[in-house]
Amino acid sequence: MSGDVDLAAVGAVLADPGRCRMLLALDDGRALPATRLAEEAGISAATASSHLRRLTGAGLLAVERHGRFRYYRLAGPLIGELIEVVGQLAPTVPVRSLKQHSRARTLRRARTCYDHLAGALGVALMRAFLDHGWLAGGDGTFDAHGTTRDRLSAPGTDLDYRLTDAGRGFVDEFGIELAPRRREVGYCVDWTEQQHHLAGALGRGLRDRLTALGWTRRADSTRAIEITDAGRHGLLQHFGIELAG
Repeated sequence: MSGDVDLAAVGAVLADPGRCRMLLALDDGRALPATRLAEEAGISAATASSHLRRLTGAGLLAVERHGRFRYYRLAGPLIGELIEVVGQLAPTVPVRSLKQHSRARTLRRARTCYDHLAGALGVALMRAFLDHGWLAGGDGTFDAHGTTRDRLSAPGTDLDYRLTDAGRGFVDEFGIELAPRRREVGYCVDWTEQQHHLAGALGRGLRDRLTALGWTRRADSTRAIEITDAGRHGLLQHFGIELAG
């Protein structure tokens, strides 16, 4: 017989800043080698190896072999949700340089949350789906006071967002592929915008389609997403989205 959940066990794993920086580096769904994760965390290779053993042992990371090399990735979408939820409760890191300011601004504008889009872009895309009548089941807002069923304890499951007939028509027309055997429409509470962004098969398919169209591309060294000139034009034309900056 099992007792209550041991939150302290997860808290102990998250209590080290280096391990947290590794998790954040992997929050865009990539698989990275230990050397790259050591650079992201600003720690030695030996320390990184110890941290990675701790993270995989706790079930937060999965490891896969490619030849002689081992690559690490988040163990699944639930870990991405955990990062977003903790991000809503955690204080922000003080910005002390222009470089830090630029990085923080780009992450808030557009970034990945595991395998889907987050930040202002992710929220704006969900708002567009709702405003065009392609999505039903909620209004995209997060009630921090709990007057709706939208709770941090169950991100992405309390509200029943679903594609409308018009939405399915747009998905087919725009060329979004929905992965089978996966929740079709999910959502996360965006930690920077405090509103919902799309997750699930629709969120993943939309991210992949925008990448394939050349509207978005991954930044070189962060989980930020860059919007191209073609993307700015396409987002405005197809979704009515015009982000500042």
